[in-house]
Amino acid sequence: MRGLSARDDDGTTGRLGAASTAAMGVLAAFGLFTAACSTGGTGMRDEGAARTDQATSTTAPTPPAGSSALKKVDPVQLIKSDPEVSDRVKDDLKPCVADAYPVDTSYGNLTGGDRPDVVVNVMTCEDAVGVGTYVYRVTDTKYENVFALEEPAVYSTIDRGDLVLTKQVYDEGDPVAYPSGEDVITYRWVGNRFSEHDRVHNDYSKAIGDGGIDGSAPTSPPEN
Repeated sequence: MRGLSARDDDGTTGRLGAASTAAMGVLAAFGLFTAACSTGGTGMRDEGAARTDQATSTTAPTPPAGSSALKKVDPVQLIKSDPEVSDRVKDDLKPCVADAYPVDTSYGNLTGGDRPDVVVNVMTCEDAVGVGTYVYRVTDTKYENVFALEEPAVYSTIDRGDLVLTKQVYDEGDPVAYPSGEDVITYRWVGNRFSEHDRVHNDYSKAIGDGGIDGSAPTSPPEN
Protein backbone atom coordinates (compact mmCIF):
# COMPACT_ATOMS: atom_id res chain seq x y z
CA MET A 1 0.00 0.00 0.00
CA ARG A 2 1.47 3.37 -1.07
CA GLY A 3 1.95 6.06 1.55
CA LEU A 4 1.02 9.70 1.19
CA SER A 5 3.22 11.76 -1.18
CA ALA A 6 4.61 15.05 0.11
CA ARG A 7 4.66 16.52 -3.47
CA ASP A 8 2.36 19.48 -4.25
CA ASP A 9 0.44 19.17 -7.51
CA ASP A 10 -0.44 21.95 -9.94
CA GLY A 11 -4.12 21.88 -8.95
CA THR A 12 -3.30 22.85 -5.38
CA THR A 13 -1.09 25.70 -6.56
CA GLY A 14 -3.88 27.00 -8.84
CA ARG A 15 -6.43 27.09 -6.06
CA LEU A 16 -4.08 29.19 -3.98
CA GLY A 17 -3.93 31.95 -6.61
CA ALA A 18 -6.39 34.15 -4.73
CA ALA A 19 -4.37 34.07 -1.49
CA SER A 20 -2.23 36.92 -0.34
CA THR A 21 1.42 37.28 -1.32
CA ALA A 22 2.52 36.51 2.23
CA ALA A 23 0.52 33.26 2.29
CA MET A 24 2.04 32.31 -1.05
CA GLY A 25 5.49 32.77 0.41
CA VAL A 26 4.69 30.55 3.37
CA LEU A 27 3.28 27.82 1.15
CA ALA A 28 6.28 27.97 -1.16
CA ALA A 29 8.65 27.60 1.78
CA PHE A 30 6.63 24.68 3.07
CA GLY A 31 6.75 23.01 -0.35
CA LEU A 32 10.54 23.33 -0.47
CA PHE A 33 10.80 21.87 3.05
CA THR A 34 8.71 18.80 2.26
CA ALA A 35 10.58 18.21 -0.99
CA ALA A 36 13.87 18.24 0.92
CA CYS A 37 12.54 15.78 3.50
CA SER A 38 11.49 13.32 0.81
CA THR A 39 14.97 13.15 -0.76
CA GLY A 40 17.10 10.23 0.50
CA GLY A 41 20.86 10.01 0.96
CA THR A 42 21.25 8.55 -2.51
CA GLY A 43 20.08 11.78 -4.14
CA MET A 44 16.96 10.09 -5.57
CA ARG A 45 13.55 11.50 -4.69
CA ASP A 46 11.43 9.27 -2.46
CA GLU A 47 7.80 9.00 -3.46
CA GLY A 48 4.92 7.58 -1.43
CA ALA A 49 6.01 3.93 -1.70
CA ALA A 50 9.47 4.67 -0.29
CA ARG A 51 7.94 6.46 2.69
CA THR A 52 5.75 3.41 3.31
CA ASP A 53 8.89 1.23 3.35
CA GLN A 54 10.38 3.40 6.07
CA ALA A 55 7.28 2.94 8.21
CA THR A 56 7.22 -0.81 7.57
CA SER A 57 10.83 -1.28 8.69
CA THR A 58 9.87 -0.35 12.25
CA THR A 59 7.42 -3.25 12.48
CA ALA A 60 8.87 -6.68 13.22
CA PRO A 61 7.72 -9.37 10.76
CA THR A 62 5.68 -12.28 12.03
CA PRO A 63 8.10 -15.19 12.68
CA PRO A 64 7.35 -18.49 10.97
CA ALA A 65 6.43 -21.57 12.97
CA GLY A 66 9.35 -23.12 14.81
CA SER A 67 11.51 -19.96 14.67
CA SER A 68 11.12 -18.93 18.31
CA ALA A 69 14.20 -18.16 20.30
CA LEU A 70 16.20 -21.32 20.95
CA LYS A 71 15.94 -22.67 24.47
CA LYS A 72 18.44 -25.44 25.05
CA VAL A 73 17.65 -28.44 27.22
CA ASP A 74 19.63 -30.79 29.42
CA PRO A 75 19.52 -33.90 27.20
CA VAL A 76 20.75 -36.24 29.94
CA GLN A 77 18.05 -35.12 32.35
CA LEU A 78 15.51 -35.33 29.53
CA ILE A 79 16.43 -38.96 28.82
CA LYS A 80 16.61 -40.05 32.45
CA SER A 81 13.24 -38.50 33.33
CA ASP A 82 11.45 -39.93 30.26
CA PRO A 83 9.31 -42.99 31.10
CA GLU A 84 9.41 -43.99 27.40
CA VAL A 85 13.17 -44.60 27.56
CA SER A 86 14.15 -48.12 28.59
CA ASP A 87 15.93 -48.81 31.87
CA ARG A 88 18.79 -50.37 29.90
CA VAL A 89 19.55 -47.09 28.11
CA LYS A 90 19.18 -45.08 31.32
CA ASP A 91 21.47 -47.40 33.29
CA ASP A 92 24.14 -47.35 30.58
CA LEU A 93 24.04 -43.57 30.20
CA LYS A 94 27.09 -42.57 32.22
CA PRO A 95 29.83 -39.96 31.68
CA CYS A 96 32.65 -41.05 29.41
CA VAL A 97 35.14 -38.54 30.86
CA ALA A 98 34.44 -36.27 33.83
CA ASP A 99 30.92 -34.94 33.18
CA ALA A 100 30.95 -35.50 29.39
CA TYR A 101 28.07 -37.80 28.39
CA PRO A 102 27.85 -39.66 25.05
CA VAL A 103 24.82 -37.67 23.91
CA ASP A 104 24.28 -35.59 20.77
CA THR A 105 21.48 -33.02 20.63
CA SER A 106 19.92 -31.25 17.63
CA TYR A 107 17.27 -28.51 17.48
CA GLY A 108 14.99 -27.79 14.53
CA ASN A 109 11.47 -27.63 13.15
CA LEU A 110 10.13 -31.15 12.59
CA THR A 111 6.52 -31.02 13.80
CA GLY A 112 5.48 -27.47 12.91
CA GLY A 113 5.19 -26.31 16.51
CA ASP A 114 5.90 -22.87 17.93
CA ARG A 115 9.14 -24.07 19.55
CA PRO A 116 12.03 -26.04 18.03
CA ASP A 117 11.85 -29.81 18.37
CA VAL A 118 14.71 -31.67 20.04
CA VAL A 119 16.48 -34.76 18.69
CA VAL A 120 18.62 -36.69 21.18
CA ASN A 121 21.02 -39.49 20.21
CA VAL A 122 22.48 -41.70 22.93
CA MET A 123 25.72 -43.53 22.10
CA THR A 124 28.32 -45.79 23.67
CA CYS A 125 31.51 -44.30 25.06
CA GLU A 126 33.86 -46.90 23.57
CA ASP A 127 33.00 -46.76 19.87
CA ALA A 128 30.29 -44.06 19.62
CA VAL A 129 27.68 -46.51 18.37
CA GLY A 130 24.14 -45.22 18.74
CA VAL A 131 21.93 -47.20 21.09
CA GLY A 132 18.85 -44.97 21.05
CA THR A 133 17.43 -41.98 19.21
CA TYR A 134 14.53 -39.82 20.38
CA VAL A 135 12.48 -36.81 19.25
CA TYR A 136 10.82 -34.44 21.72
CA ARG A 137 8.09 -31.95 20.87
CA VAL A 138 7.26 -29.01 23.11
CA THR A 139 3.63 -28.99 24.24
CA ASP A 140 2.83 -26.08 26.55
CA THR A 141 5.83 -26.19 28.89
CA LYS A 142 6.55 -29.93 28.64
CA TYR A 143 8.65 -32.05 26.29
CA GLU A 144 6.67 -34.89 24.77
CA ASN A 145 8.39 -37.97 23.35
CA VAL A 146 6.98 -38.34 19.82
CA PHE A 147 9.57 -40.73 18.35
CA ALA A 148 11.86 -43.35 19.85
CA LEU A 149 13.99 -46.17 18.46
CA GLU A 150 16.31 -48.23 20.62
CA GLU A 151 18.46 -50.49 18.45
CA PRO A 152 22.19 -50.93 17.97
CA ALA A 153 23.83 -48.44 15.62
CA VAL A 154 20.99 -45.92 15.08
CA TYR A 155 21.39 -42.17 14.67
CA SER A 156 18.95 -39.41 13.67
CA THR A 157 19.45 -35.96 12.18
CA ILE A 158 17.26 -33.06 11.03
CA ASP A 159 17.38 -32.35 7.31
CA ARG A 160 15.24 -29.48 5.98
CA GLY A 161 12.28 -30.31 8.16
CA ASP A 162 12.58 -34.09 7.82
CA LEU A 163 13.77 -36.61 10.38
CA VAL A 164 16.49 -38.73 8.76
CA LEU A 165 17.43 -41.91 10.59
CA THR A 166 20.53 -43.95 9.73
CA LYS A 167 20.71 -47.56 10.89
CA GLN A 168 23.86 -49.60 10.39
CA VAL A 169 23.38 -53.12 9.03
CA TYR A 170 25.67 -55.91 10.21
CA ASP A 171 26.11 -59.32 8.66
CA GLU A 172 27.31 -62.25 10.74
CA GLY A 173 30.94 -61.76 11.66
CA ASP A 174 31.06 -58.01 10.95
CA PRO A 175 33.15 -56.04 13.45
CA VAL A 176 31.48 -53.05 15.06
CA ALA A 177 33.71 -50.64 13.14
CA TYR A 178 32.85 -52.17 9.74
CA PRO A 179 29.14 -52.82 9.13
CA SER A 180 28.04 -54.35 5.84
CA GLY A 181 25.73 -51.45 4.97
CA GLU A 182 23.16 -49.00 6.19
CA ASP A 183 19.49 -48.11 5.90
CA VAL A 184 18.67 -44.41 5.58
CA ILE A 185 15.02 -43.75 6.44
CA THR A 186 13.29 -40.38 6.05
CA TYR A 187 10.31 -39.59 8.27
CA ARG A 188 7.85 -36.71 7.98
CA TRP A 189 5.37 -35.39 10.50
CA VAL A 190 1.84 -36.17 9.33
CA GLY A 191 -1.08 -35.33 11.57
CA ASN A 192 0.27 -36.10 15.03
CA ARG A 193 2.94 -38.71 14.25
CA PHE A 194 5.97 -39.44 12.09
CA SER A 195 5.38 -41.49 8.95
CA GLU A 196 8.02 -43.09 6.76
CA HIS A 197 8.50 -41.08 3.58
CA ASP A 198 11.55 -42.64 1.94
CA ARG A 199 14.04 -45.46 2.47
CA VAL A 200 17.48 -46.00 0.93
CA HIS A 201 19.78 -48.98 1.49
CA ASN A 202 23.53 -48.70 0.94
CA ASP A 203 25.97 -51.62 0.79
CA TYR A 204 29.53 -50.90 1.89
CA SER A 205 32.58 -52.11 0.04
CA LYS A 206 34.35 -55.11 1.57
CA ALA A 207 37.65 -53.79 0.21
CA ILE A 208 37.89 -51.24 3.02
CA GLY A 209 39.14 -51.87 6.51
CA ASP A 210 39.97 -55.46 7.38
CA GLY A 211 38.59 -57.28 4.34
CA GLY A 212 39.01 -57.77 0.64
CA ILE A 213 42.50 -56.45 -0.17
CA ASP A 214 45.59 -57.96 1.39
CA GLY A 215 47.70 -54.86 0.79
CA SER A 216 50.32 -56.54 -1.40
CA ALA A 217 52.10 -54.31 -3.90
CA PRO A 218 50.89 -54.49 -7.49
CA THR A 219 53.06 -56.33 -9.96
CA SER A 220 54.92 -54.38 -12.63
CA PRO A 221 53.71 -54.70 -16.20
CA PRO A 222 55.87 -56.88 -18.47
CA GLU A 223 58.57 -55.11 -20.40
CA ASN A 224 58.29 -54.97 -24.16
